[in-house]
Amino acid sequence: MISTILTHPGGAHKDDFLALCVLMAKTGAPVIRREPVPSDLSDPTIAIVDVGGEHTPQMHNFDHHHFPREHPPTCALSLVLAHYGLYENALKFCDWLEVAEWFDSRGPKRTAEWLGVERRIMSQLHSPIDTSLLRRLASHSELAAGAPLYEVMRYIGEDLLEYLESIRSQLHWTEKRVQRWALEKAGDPIGVLFLAHSDSLPESPSTSLEQYIRHAELGDEIAAIVYPDLRSGTGYGVARYEDHPRLDFTRVADRSDVHFAHTSGFVCKTSALDAEALKAIVLGAWR
Repeated sequence: MISTILTHPGGAHKDDFLALCVLMAKTGAPVIRREPVPSDLSDPTIAIVDVGGEHTPQMHNFDHHHFPREHPPTCALSLVLAHYGLYENALKFCDWLEVAEWFDSRGPKRTAEWLGVERRIMSQLHSPIDTSLLRRLASHSELAAGAPLYEVMRYIGEDLLEYLESIRSQLHWTEKRVQRWALEKAGDPIGVLFLAHSDSLPESPSTSLEQYIRHAELGDEIAAIVYPDLRSGTGYGVARYEDHPRLDFTRVADRSDVHFAHTSGFVCKTSALDAEALKAIVLGAWR
């Protein structure tokens, strides 16, 4: 139904950039960067992003700037994702989204205060990738399929959509296969999640476990994850979850079945396949 994507001219920001990426991936429609006129707002074949003064998703108008000051932080990307039924998944599994909402609707100073960090931290986290892509988008008045920037943006949108649209089925897959180990050392409980090798592993088994922990709200109970090491093809990776302070895998670096332990201690790789050996590695790393 969408034949054209229209957004504001001038400087581009991360939220409207990503909203365009999603719409490009969904529709393949060209982008025009100019102020909308009333006939644009009444035409459902024109998606209007981050401009226009109205949010009417049934007409594909996605602007948040008219929302009152007390409205929860929202950005153009939030509105587009909500239109496609993906916002709740994105908010739960994309840590960067809420920050993007705050940054766009409240500015860097308020966002830094909300995060509990100094204002300068916001600039320190800025990437030259952001700068270049936003600058290139701002330099175009029109952008159509086949142009290098359009295709890069479409890739970004496709990857985000694929992630959000598949996450529920991936969680279901993980839930059916994950094992939970309750270990103990010197009276300390150590929660571990284990995912065994199989013929249908996800692209990133460790990420799948981390997503499952968040979904199942096990963050306060799990200290380590054990997952298939796709690089070796046979062994396992053993990592601390959310940088658990009691685990240091350099403590097991001298085991014959551990062929790599990161010097910072957050992960090791092992040829061990037996569950008891894998449990012993976790116990040996506990301090």
